[in-house]
Amino acid sequence: MKKLSLLILSLIILQNISFAEPMVFSNDGQFGLKDEKGNIIVDAEYKKLIRLGETGWLIQDGTKFGIMNDSGKILVEPKYNSADRVLGKFAKLGKGDKYGLFDEQGFEVLPVQYSSIDLLFGGMFLTCKNYKYGVTDFNGQPILDNIFDDIYMPKPNQMIIVYNGRQFEIEGVSGQELILPADIQSMRDNSNFTITELISKPGVTTGYYGVTATNYFLKLFSSISPAYEETIDELMFSKGADAASVIMKFSWLPRFPFVYAKKYYQNLVAPNNGPLSGVKSNLKKELMD
Repeated sequence: MKKLSLLILSLIILQNISFAEPMVFSNDGQFGLKDEKGNIIVDAEYKKLIRLGETGWLIQDGTKFGIMNDSGKILVEPKYNSADRVLGKFAKLGKGDKYGLFDEQGFEVLPVQYSSIDLLFGGMFLTCKNYKYGVTDFNGQPILDNIFDDIYMPKPNQMIIVYNGRQFEIEGVSGQELILPADIQSMRDNSNFTITELISKPGVTTGYYGVTATNYFLKLFSSISPAYEETIDELMFSKGADAASVIMKFSWLPRFPFVYAKKYYQNLVAPNNGPLSGVKSNLKKELMD
């Protein structure tokens, strides 16, 4: 009985041990970290300090961005010109017009060589390199190489792929979110997927390849999702401190509609992908013919 009581007491103690995460503090407009007792872990020397995942921090040192951990150890040197969070746990860092993706531990998920990296349904990223599109998983493993003219997902269970002027639709039969297998060739004989070549029919389509008016409408409004996340992150970065404390103060609300409109427009007119890219490509071809 005594041993049982000691065991229960030990479990209660373990349950109540909390490993408090560092807290953001500011000094003269710069940000640093303190522990739960108020001891300084990282001096207030960063212009921006934003939580990344559970153990990382996205930092801005002067005009450059990088990543550090809870103890202040630099995981990715602040040498990048731009930074965006993806799903709160990845950092998209850019240098010039090239971007890469890093996790909260500073691991390079995707090298800094892509002109764009965007989130797709099914735990995938859409990448663009040399004006060609591809797909990777969240670990950075390639699923589709960067050889396609366009890739987008009008629905969670549907992917449209354009290659050499031909358009294909991959659809999950179950209706659930589409998750492409690592071995893409296996889809040919997999009853869980259907692969169809889409043929344009005059009078039915909008001129956007062979996409129906409904699909085109869906792609147009697919700009909403990335625009929303980019808006939140820009408003958080504008405050410099940890996102949670900024949200609770609601000081960002008046700017939300204006920043959102800007981000939505930027996604809408994206030069290589985005909902209007097909129309632009068709116009270019007609002008060149």
